[in-house]
Amino acid sequence: MSVSILINLDVPDLAAAEALYTTAFGLRAGRRFGTDGVELLGAQAPVYLLVKAAGSTAAATRPRDYARHWMPCHLDLVVDDLDVALTRALGAGFTQEGDVREADWGRIVQIADPFGHGWCLLQFLGGGYDAIATAPA
Repeated sequence: MSVSILINLDVPDLAAAEALYTTAFGLRAGRRFGTDGVELLGAQAPVYLLVKAAGSTAAATRPRDYARHWMPCHLDLVVDDLDVALTRALGAGFTQEGDVREADWGRIVQIADPFGHGWCLLQFLGGGYDAIATAPA
């Protein structure tokens, strides 16, 4: 079995979201899906921005809400220079949520886009995750 990962982000404003993600992360537009979607390329997995109206049905019967929210699945963007990437993301319209933190594997900072999606910027240092990993049993 072969699997591929696609990242789908619901957004209320396609033009604003496209400008944000291309400016902040250096992604580029690929295919367009009418006026309701665009494929962004340049990462290991494509990012699809999909227009969904606020208040429309999201998960089960819950209405879609673009306020900042927590979700158990989040997205990490691994960068070569966290300070440069953070400055670029903030300049594009992301907000920083907390301080840059140091870990045995590198550095991390949390950011959020204006549409409620949370991201972490990671910079691996030294051995990266190998510095804290154990071999599989």
